Amino acid sequence: MTILIVDDERDIRELIGDILKDEGFSVRLAANADECMAAINAEAPSLMILDIWLKDSRMDGIDILKTVKRDNPDVPVVIISGHGNIEIAVAAIKQGAYDFIEKPFNIDQLMVVVSRAMETARLRRENSELRRRDGTTSDMLGNSAAFRTLKAQLDKVTKSNGRVMLTGPAGSGKEMAARHIHAHSNRASAPFVTVTSATIEPERMEEVLFGRETPERGVEPGLLEQAHGGIVYFDEVADMPLGTQSKILRVLVEQQFTRAGGSDKVRVDLRVISSTTRDLRAEIAAGRFRQELYDRLNVVPIAVPSLEERREDIPELTRYFIDSFHRTQGLPQRTLSSDAEAMLQTMRWPGNVRQLRNVIERVLILGEGNGPIEARELPGQESGGGDDGRLVIGGALATLPLREARELFEKEYLLTQINRFGGNISRTAAFVGMERSALHRKLKSLGVVTGAKGRGDDDEGEGE
Repeated sequence: MTILIVDDERDIRELIGDILKDEGFSVRLAANADECMAAINAEAPSLMILDIWLKDSRMDGIDILKTVKRDNPDVPVVIISGHGNIEIAVAAIKQGAYDFIEKPFNIDQLMVVVSRAMETARLRRENSELRRRDGTTSDMLGNSAAFRTLKAQLDKVTKSNGRVMLTGPAGSGKEMAARHIHAHSNRASAPFVTVTSATIEPERMEEVLFGRETPERGVEPGLLEQAHGGIVYFDEVADMPLGTQSKILRVLVEQQFTRAGGSDKVRVDLRVISSTTRDLRAEIAAGRFRQELYDRLNVVPIAVPSLEERREDIPELTRYFIDSFHRTQGLPQRTLSSDAEAMLQTMRWPGNVRQLRNVIERVLILGEGNGPIEARELPGQESGGGDDGRLVIGGALATLPLREARELFEKEYLLTQINRFGGNISRTAAFVGMERSALHRKLKSLGVVTGAKGRGDDDEGEGE
C-alpha cells in the first residue's frame, strides 16, 4: 500500500510520511504539482494526502484533485485544509475527495481518516472485481459448428483494441459474447460497463453517458468515465438518438468529452463493443443512424447465431441452467430425460438462449418433484397426446390421404432431426435407426437438400 503525500511545506509532508511509515505504509513525497503528477504517472498510489494550497505551483489542490479523479477515479484523495479553507475543503468533497483534515491535526485523527479511506478503496475494488466475475462467460457454452465458429472469431479479437460490432437476434447471447472478449482481453481487470440504449430516456442520454457537474452535487461521473481503462458495451446501439450519435463519434475520435454543466475535458481510454438486432445499413438509409458512426463501430463485425442454428448445444445449455438455478435459487437439481432433451432440440426458439433459460426456470418452479424432467412438462407439450398416449393429429396432416400424409410426416420429421443434430447426417441416421446410405436415399426421394456438405462434421464431402 503506497501513500502519496503532496504538501508544499517540507516539515508537514515529512512528518506525515514518518507517521505513516511507522504504521507500515510505503510513502512517496511531492512538494508541488509537477512532482505530484510525475509520481502518479509513474505508478498510481493507493491513497493521496493532498494540501489544498500549493505555493508556487502551476496547479492548486482542486486542480490536482480533478485530474486525479478523472484519470485515476479509484484513488481516494484526503484533503489537508487550513482553518480558513473549510468551505473550499467541502467543495473538494463535492469534486470527489474522500475527506478532509483540518490543520493542525493530531495523529489519531489522521490515522482514522487514512484507515477508513484505504478500507473504502479496498471494498470498492473487491466489489468491482466481483461484478466483473459475475456471469462473465457463463453462457458461452456449446460444441456445435456454429458455436465453434463464433468462439474462434471472438478469441481472435480478445487481445486487440479493435472495435467489435455483434449482430444477431434478441436473446442469442450478444452480451455474453462481449463479456467473453472482456474476460480474455488485456482489459480484464478494468471495468465492463453496459450502456442499454433502449432503456435510457433520450433527453437524459448525454447526462448518463458523459456525467454532469453541478454546484450542489459536484462531479457525477457518467458511464463512459466509469468505464475508463476498460470496455464500454453499447447494447442495441441502433436505439441511440441521432444527436447523441454525433457526440459519441467525437468521443471515439478524440478520446475525450465534457460533462454536462462542466467545462473541463475528461480524457478516457476505452475499448468499444456494440451490438444490434437490426440491419444498420437499412437504418442508415432511413436516416436513423449515422454512416460515420457505423464505420467507426463496425471495424470487426461478428454474427452471433440464433439458438436454432446451434440446436446441438441445447442439452448442455439446459444442464447449465438447471445447475445455476439450483445454486442461486435453491431450485431442484433435476436431470433431463431423453424425451425432454429431444423435445427441447426440436422446439422453436424465437427468444433464443434467453427463452430457453426462462423455460427451464419455469419447469423447475412448477415441476413434478425431483425426478428427471419429462417432455410433458415443457411449455406447449401439455396436450400433445391423448390420455392413452396416442398422438393427436391436427391441421393439414389430418386431411391428407395416407401416402401424402406419410411423405409429409417423414419429410418434416427428418428435417427436424437433421436440424436438431446440426446437419450431421451420421448422428441423425443413428438416432432415427437407419443406415446412413439409406437415409441419404430417403432424403433424396423426399426432395430434401440438407446443406450438410462442408459443415466440417463427419459427413463433410459426402454427396447428397
